[in-house]
Amino acid sequence: MSTSNSGSPSFLSRSGTPLLRDFVHDIMKHFKHEKESEAHQIFRERAGHKPKGIVPDTVNPDEETVPGIEHPGSTGVIYCSDRAMANGFSYHNASEWANLGQGAPEVGPIPNAPDRPESVSLPVGSLEYAPTTGVRALRESVANLYNQMYRQGKASQYTYENVCIVPGGRSGLSRVAAVVSDVYCSYQIPDYTAYDQVLSAFKRLVPVPTACHKYRLDIEQTKRDIQTQGLSVIIASNPRNPTGQVIAGKDLKELVSLSRESTTLILDEFYSWYIYHDHDKDVGKSVSSAEYIEDVNADSVVIIDGLTKNWRLPGWRVCWVIGPKNLITALSQSGSFLDGGANHPLQLAAIPILEPARVAAEKLALQRHFKMKRDHVLKRLREMHIDVDIPPQATFYIWLNLEKLPAPINNGLTFFEELLKEKTIVIPGIFFDINPAHRRNLFNSPCHHFVRLSFGPPLEELDRGLNAIEKVVKIARKEGTKRFGHSYKKSLDSASDHQI
Repeated sequence: MSTSNSGSPSFLSRSGTPLLRDFVHDIMKHFKHEKESEAHQIFRERAGHKPKGIVPDTVNPDEETVPGIEHPGSTGVIYCSDRAMANGFSYHNASEWANLGQGAPEVGPIPNAPDRPESVSLPVGSLEYAPTTGVRALRESVANLYNQMYRQGKASQYTYENVCIVPGGRSGLSRVAAVVSDVYCSYQIPDYTAYDQVLSAFKRLVPVPTACHKYRLDIEQTKRDIQTQGLSVIIASNPRNPTGQVIAGKDLKELVSLSRESTTLILDEFYSWYIYHDHDKDVGKSVSSAEYIEDVNADSVVIIDGLTKNWRLPGWRVCWVIGPKNLITALSQSGSFLDGGANHPLQLAAIPILEPARVAAEKLALQRHFKMKRDHVLKRLREMHIDVDIPPQATFYIWLNLEKLPAPINNGLTFFEELLKEKTIVIPGIFFDINPAHRRNLFNSPCHHFVRLSFGPPLEELDRGLNAIEKVVKIARKEGTKRFGHSYKKSLDSASDHQI
């Protein structure tokens, strides 16, 4: 190591000035923007949201209440729900609010869809634990459905041995992460918020970030990363949450082919039915990597999906992981100590709703209904002169760029706090910048000027939320922004209750 004239190591000196002092000064200079924003200060005060890896850690009595415990930080939806509750939201008065933040579809009847399930049978046998891999009959139904939709005429077919039933998508991700060995794992920014916690909690997964190209995974960049960085695992949502883009056809086929080159693909396909086709003849078609797998037991592709989004049954917590047989064996073992398995009666109740003819009717109704809602929201935003850079082709999300709005409502956290005053919830874009609160100044995040709007709720709720957005934007454009950026409640007991 070289030294300066003073004899100190050169990395501590820059023209006689200690580099460490310069470094800390630079960091504080960057952070002045956060310190000037009340919304960002509230975010940083939350346990687990302090910046890390920048200056030496200190003991935080609010976080380190139990020896050895470290707060992981909230996922986006949990943080936003807690902030909404501090502003008066509760599940008893939810009908007074417009929740455009929750990543869930409307669960009631929609035009031309099969009837909603209204009761669940409870045979005595279902009161016992189910196997950690799930009820065999349901596993068979999932395998048959995927063969029917995506693998007709192919020599290699899924069987129940390729399916593991799990109590929710996060549980599926956790089970998979728990059996992955020491590897470099690629993820893209932006993507699903829960990947943040999964990649942080399971230390054997070394996270390697890549920026999306035009809001979707860049296959050519992924190929280069595999070669130059030694990636063993790629995790991605497709269709993509939060940007609403999808990889399909030859692009998806090419992505799947990477699994035959010593790389495992973990694909979150929860929005595989939410595809918005340009031609009516294509309505009802869905997207899955299962269509391009050559050998279901040799191609290292892991699919995570379930009843949550496509069947519009988020409360059931019945989902599945599909992959090679030896993966399913491993997931049975990780499930035995992570979650113990999915709800037994609801697994049995799920079997008839996976019948292919019923599924076909569900997909037709869902795509027509949600395309109508997507088009309605885009039209309302255009009328407000709020541009959507790349309209969603899939999912029920709009990745909304606020950059052209007046400061301070041109960043996601402040925009979110202002809408809480109007009983409307959105999700700030920083939550989709994986691990944002631990790595850098939030103002430097590529997702800082975005929010995710969900058009999952019923149309009347969407319009209440859009009316709130229109009100805030009109005031900012016509009266200036003095009213914005301050007077945010930290709890229901806050003294101030300023309304726009």
